[in-house]
Amino acid sequence: VDGNTGYILTNNHVAGGATDITVRLADGRRIDDAKLLGADPKSDLAVVKIQSDDLKAAKLGDSSTLQQGDWIMAFGAPFGYVGSMTHGIVSALNRSEVHILGPQGYEDFIQVDAPINPGNSGGPLVNLHGEIVGINTAIASHSGGFQGIGFAIPVNEAKWVYSQLKE
Repeated sequence: VDGNTGYILTNNHVAGGATDITVRLADGRRIDDAKLLGADPKSDLAVVKIQSDDLKAAKLGDSSTLQQGDWIMAFGAPFGYVGSMTHGIVSALNRSEVHILGPQGYEDFIQVDAPINPGNSGGPLVNLHGEIVGINTAIASHSGGFQGIGFAIPVNEAKWVYSQLKE
């Protein structure tokens, strides 16, 4: 947040290529004139800019401090249920060769067992201190729904891409 300007870090597969973006804030406000600042398909990250009064920034944590077994929470809008939260643990770190982002994609995911379903993409993965440690991105599934394996982009990677896209 910079004054009345807010920047939202989300997935490229959620906002990349969008021409009309509407953002609904946690307090219920709706912002219809959000703008895509930039998107990166290789990391599956995008930055959206909004203008509004009284914006509150989420605190970004340090994903390098995560350990297997740490408790986490995944936020999002699975199947349109806005404001949903699930919890679980970090199942693995530095998961690559997941084949989600294609042959040119950069994959170094946090694997979690917290339920992540369609609609959680782009939402925050949060530690028990309320700090964002990842961006919910994908699931491994044969059915299309959650089957115990979810993936998030580490926030330390996302911070670097965010600064590049914001500029």
